[in-house]
Formats: sequence, C-alpha cells, structure tokens
Amino acid sequence: MLIKNGLVFLLEEKGFVKKDILVENGKIVTIGDNLNATDYIDATGKYVLPGFIDAHCHLGLAGDSMGWEGADYNESSDSVTPYVRAIDAINPRDITLCEALQGGVTTVCTGPGSLNVIGGQSTIISVHGTIVDQMTINPYAGLKCAFGENTKRNVPNLKNRPSTRMGTAALLRKSLTEAVNYKTKKDAALAKDEFFPIDFTLEPFIPVLERRIPLKAHAHKAEDICTAIRIAQEFNLLLTLDHCTEGHLIADYLGKLPYPAIVGPSFGARTKIELKEKTFETAAILHKAGVKIAIMTDHHVIPQQFLNMCAALAMKAGLSEFEALKAITINPAEILNIQHLKGAIKEGLHGDIAIWNEHPFSLQAKVEHLFIEGKKII
Repeated sequence: MLIKNGLVFLLEEKGFVKKDILVENGKIVTIGDNLNATDYIDATGKYVLPGFIDAHCHLGLAGDSMGWEGADYNESSDSVTPYVRAIDAINPRDITLCEALQGGVTTVCTGPGSLNVIGGQSTIISVHGTIVDQMTINPYAGLKCAFGENTKRNVPNLKNRPSTRMGTAALLRKSLTEAVNYKTKKDAALAKDEFFPIDFTLEPFIPVLERRIPLKAHAHKAEDICTAIRIAQEFNLLLTLDHCTEGHLIADYLGKLPYPAIVGPSFGARTKIELKEKTFETAAILHKAGVKIAIMTDHHVIPQQFLNMCAALAMKAGLSEFEALKAITINPAEILNIQHLKGAIKEGLHGDIAIWNEHPFSLQAKVEHLFIEGKKII
C-alpha cells in the first residue's frame, strides 16, 4: 500500500510534511519522496496521521444503549478485585468501537472503573475485530486502583468498603503488603523447587511489584494524587496518574517526578466536588512543568470518537498543536509501553494510519481512509 503526497505528521519534523508512505506486510517500510507503486492513494491536501491512542477508557465494557445488562466495568462484589480482567468483558461488536474508528482511534487501553480501591486488570486492544483475543495487544497492561470520592461512596452489600480517604489508602497498603509477603514466600519456595499453592487473589500483584506494569491510579484531587504517589514510592512501583484533574495545582511537584499523567475527561459538567477545578488548561500546565501527558476520553464519559476534539480543546487552552497531537499518539504509546509498535508514522512501526480530509482538530474533519496494520478499515 502506498500513500502519496499527504501532509504527514512526523515527530522528527515536529509537525506536518509532504511525504509518501509505503506499507508492506502490515508495517511502515519507507517514508520518502516520489515513491512509486501501481496501486496508491493520492492524499494530496489531506492530513495523514498515526491512529490515535487512548490510554484510559472503558470502551467495550459499557454497553451502548444498555443499562445494567452491559455495564461490565465495575465489579461490585468487593472493594478489592485485582483478579478481574477487562479482557473477559470486552464486547468487540459494540457500536462504539465502530464509532471510535470513525474518529481515527485505533488503539485503546480499556479497563475497570473506579468503584473499587483495586478494580482489576486493564487491557490494550486494537479497536477493530470480532474476537477480542485476536485484537489484544497486551491483556494485562496495568492494575487499576482508585482514590477519592468513588471508593468511599456507599454501595449496599459491597464488602471491604472504606468510608474515608484514610481507609482507601489503608486498604490499598494492606493489599500490597499481603502481596509482598506472598511474593516473598513464593520466590523462596520456587528457589527450593518446592510446591507453592497459587493464591488467585494475590497473584495479579506480582507483575506490579516487579515493575513490569504500573498501578493505574484514578485520582482527581491534588491530595489524592499525592497519596497515590506516596504509596507507589513506599512499594517502589510504576504509576500512572489517571485523570489528574487538579494536577495543575501541584504541577511543579509533579514535574520533578517520573509519573506520567493521563489527563481528562476535561469536557462536560463538573458533576461532583472533586471535579470543581476541572479545566482544559491542565494538560498545558503539566507539560510545561515537565510531566509526560496523554489525553483521555474516559469513554463512555466522552464518546471515544471525540478524542481528537479533547486534544483540540487542550490546544485551545494553551497546549501547542504538536504537543496536543503527541498527547493522543506517541505519548500514550510510550505510557502504555507499545511505542515499538504504534503511536507514530515511523519506519518499522505498524501501519496504523488515518487520512483526514482536514486537520483533525477541525470540527468538520472526517477520516476518509483508515488502516490498521496496513489493512483498510475505512
């Protein structure tokens, strides 16, 4: 497949440059000028970008036009459910996945919500397909935990429910401490080639403790962000700050730390106290302070296909065009540790490419052609 004469978004050029792109066997093999092939797409005057990536959503877990029947993103039997897996509930035939593709979104990290202190395992998927196992890029990409209002909200019959922020933090520490003790015993047994019984409730913590995957921490308020960081430092964990709504209030502090922020959803009403400082300026302020940022929809809070509009509104509030586009392409790819596969138009990466009739930050822009691993989807 050859795309000719498009305005291609290239990281090394810090913007759009007229180039040709050759894709073979699902990967980008050449980016250059005056490339030739008998079959090609003329993208003259069109904007050519990598497929957009959302590092935090619930796509496929919140059934469209449904109530409880399709609400599969919060397991409300217990406040600590590290063993539940998003991959087991994703519905690839939900219409919202088709709508996501129409908005140029080709990859998402979808997972449990924030009802629980520990909500379960998030999954990275390629948005197109009918069998979720074939769509999955990483079945266990992060362990969701949550702070703030949601975890202490009264829910009838929900076990181990904290009633304060202190209780939320304590329950997370308790679970992590139990996991450390479990891992120590398991490692000792395996070193002696002894039988060790697997604990289904504690085993999911091991890749977190080994820093192979992060805690994905739902935190809106500044004090909750700081608590998430405090606990991550106590246990020497990788961490992503998901939402980070009041991050701009403590940007200088966050800029000195290695934790990326997945910012949003910044559009819509301030529906609870912990959202009262919500603003599209957060992304720009955090970036200026040195924080790696990605922009999220939190689908279904904001429909997945409007990820580009969230980035455009962040640009309107002070983020540069280049950084706003990075926040929905290469930055989430790096945060999700898939930058060797996706997130940029670069030789060797997957041919996830969207051709837009106008700049994707234009309200009138439409995806005219969309490819995932070189396969034409739109």
